[in-house]
Amino acid sequence: MAKIGVEQSLSNVSQVLREKGYDVVELKNEQDAKGCDCCVVTGGDENVMGIQNVIIQGSVIDARGMSAEEVCQEVESRIQ
Repeated sequence: MAKIGVEQSLSNVSQVLREKGYDVVELKNEQDAKGCDCCVVTGGDENVMGIQNVIIQGSVIDARGMSAEEVCQEVESRIQ
């Protein structure tokens, strides 16, 4: 099953993804994102200057305004 990085504040999303069998990693820093097929973030600490230094192989999902189920559906659509 896919490895999904989830920001610490999104514990409800982590729980739903684990229940569906995903390998969930808590994102504390950019090193945690390495090897993840997809990362879920809140966008709360988005770079104001628009400069992004972290590059991951998988896609990044901004979970703002989404329910845990909606995030899970987005994860599933991106990793297929």
